[in-house]
Amino acid sequence: MARIGGLGKGLDALIPVRSDFNPSAAPDGLLTVAVEKIIPNPQQPRQVVEPEELRALADSILEHGILQPLVVTHEPESDEYILIAGERRLRAARLAGLKVVPVVVRRVTDEQRLELALVENIQRENLSPLETAEAYQHLSATFGLSHEEISHQVGKSRTAVTNTLRLLKLPKPVQDSLSSGKISEGHARVLLALNTPQSQIAALQTIINKDLNVRQTEELIRHLAGGVSPAKKPKDPLPEIEALEGQLRDHLGTRVSLNHGKKGGSMIIYYYSDEELDSLITRIIKD
Repeated sequence: MARIGGLGKGLDALIPVRSDFNPSAAPDGLLTVAVEKIIPNPQQPRQVVEPEELRALADSILEHGILQPLVVTHEPESDEYILIAGERRLRAARLAGLKVVPVVVRRVTDEQRLELALVENIQRENLSPLETAEAYQHLSATFGLSHEEISHQVGKSRTAVTNTLRLLKLPKPVQDSLSSGKISEGHARVLLALNTPQSQIAALQTIINKDLNVRQTEELIRHLAGGVSPAKKPKDPLPEIEALEGQLRDHLGTRVSLNHGKKGGSMIIYYYSDEELDSLITRIIKD
């Protein structure tokens, strides 16, 4: 399938600056469209929009207008427009009572429309971890993209894509707890270290019942997996150490622990498959 120019470069690359658009005469362009003529994307990957978030966006639109046009395709037979990107903005515009919204029109196939919707949501980081994982899975299954190709499309590392996809391997109770906010993505990734759904669900209950943070969960999983539990609870890391761990995690796409002492320390980089190990080695050597 032919790729659309601009994917992987941010949504701005998809928006041409034109004021003389005629949908019957040009392939791309900007115009103002009645809200009632825009049909939501039936394959929208974003499933949940928090009411408070939507209300805040609607208030912002009332005060400042829509700063980023929606992206749509034009259906000349019905004179309607199908939404490619901008689900939250469309909902908020309706909530704010707007009659018209600015849009940029693209001529794309049905497959390209789905791909654009997936990539736009991922790039804007509007999706929950599981929605992101499902979007990656859709890109892989529908378009035959490898993890490396997905990483280029969405501007993430291949390791980050692989790690996010692994969330779909968790049992439903764990996924439900992640979706509802009972546990974080960090908790969910740690649970992947356990080998069976039964052990993951059992550990989940302990995490929720004892309100464990991610570091405490790591200790629990090490203990359940047969590791040696420390004699005493480790001290909470210094804020600057946590910040460094976060920077390393974002750069490498996997969990990193720094054990910092007065005269040096150690750094642990975690991986969960041979593929991730190969990717990390390549990334570190290149850097």
